[in-house]
Amino acid sequence: MKFRIILLPAFKAASSGVDVNFDFSPNGILGKFNEYFSAIKPSDRDSFLPRDFLYFDEEKQGMVWMWALSEDMDDGGNELIDYDGGYYLTYAYKDGDEKTNRKLYGEALKYIEDSQIFELDVRVNHYAMGHIITPAEIIEAQGWAQMETFIPIKLKDK
Repeated sequence: MKFRIILLPAFKAASSGVDVNFDFSPNGILGKFNEYFSAIKPSDRDSFLPRDFLYFDEEKQGMVWMWALSEDMDDGGNELIDYDGGYYLTYAYKDGDEKTNRKLYGEALKYIEDSQIFELDVRVNHYAMGHIITPAEIIEAQGWAQMETFIPIKLKDK
């Protein structure tokens, strides 16, 4: 199976807010948010979990980046959101390889559609998300990163 099913717990997050310009430059909304959370050094207890997630807000038609906070992390003055978590079907691919991403995304949606137990769980503030899973030192050494995509799913009603 190319996919795995995971559960993300509910969490409080700092959020970039919606960026309709998709601006990752140092002066852009997403670029400034990247600078904020990249400066955070999680404790050993918190360093093994994915903490940042990037998604497209379908209602507001813009990108949102969020950083899952623990009780000892500063929100940096960013907007705070309560993320309700849930089940996700995930897959990984080389970041920037949009041909492979589109192929895997289509296969994932078909897998969910054909499933007897899962269905999509897309709703307001609960969309497909991405997260770079490669550590920064490895990205620097090999010159590329691996992206993991998270597609929200739920158990079908019986």
